[in-house]
Amino acid sequence: MTRADHAIADEAPAAPQHYGTIVVVGGGCYGSYYVRQLRRAREREALTWERLIVVDHDEDCGVAREHPADLELAVSDWSGFFAEYLGGEARDVDAIVPSPLMPHLLFEWLEQRARERWPSRRVSIEMPGALSGVPWQKEGGESTRYVSFAEWMCPVNCIEPRICPHTRDVRTWSLPPSVRAHVEAARANGEQLDGPAIFHCTHRAYGVGMIDVRDVLGSERLLVEAAERGEARLLVGTVSHCHGALGVLVVT
Repeated sequence: MTRADHAIADEAPAAPQHYGTIVVVGGGCYGSYYVRQLRRAREREALTWERLIVVDHDEDCGVAREHPADLELAVSDWSGFFAEYLGGEARDVDAIVPSPLMPHLLFEWLEQRARERWPSRRVSIEMPGALSGVPWQKEGGESTRYVSFAEWMCPVNCIEPRICPHTRDVRTWSLPPSVRAHVEAARANGEQLDGPAIFHCTHRAYGVGMIDVRDVLGSERLLVEAAERGEARLLVGTVSHCHGALGVLVVT
């Protein structure tokens, strides 16, 4: 395919963007930065929210020391918080601001939901196969495949714009289409692979990337639909345009 076929539009969302609850993962240096940027975005009417929750196990984290009056600090480990939040009050209008250093947290949530829903069935994790056309890939622990289109070191605050800061040319790549193409190719080769369930972190405003909660909740619906047909093998990916973590959640 030509470069034009792969070019990414990357137009900024129409402002203002409205969210219900925004959950920031971590209250340390990254979380503090994201909170400051979210406030700047709100001041400039780029986005609004009803609730802003920062999750950290330390009640004396950086965000807490700033004494913010416009947010809630949830003193909890990340897994425990999401087990309660995503299993109860979460809504489609909510969004999650992930930490650059967090584990494959939403995959872990979906795995735990599967174990709770089907206590008599076997729930396991498999390493996904390699994605065609993605230059950097590494098999990590917990059967997680890490993938990236970047073969260079990217700045942690890169918003993955249309013009790549490293190549200084049009960014012609995006992981969600590559993940979907991988599933289609696997099926064409006779492999059972459901989904994919994609948690796509995209830049929203002022350097803050978010994952839509509706995609996280939708992943459980995909898993239930597949498991009701028999064995489920759901490819799950937490990805941006350039980087991602992938795993296959299996229910037999």
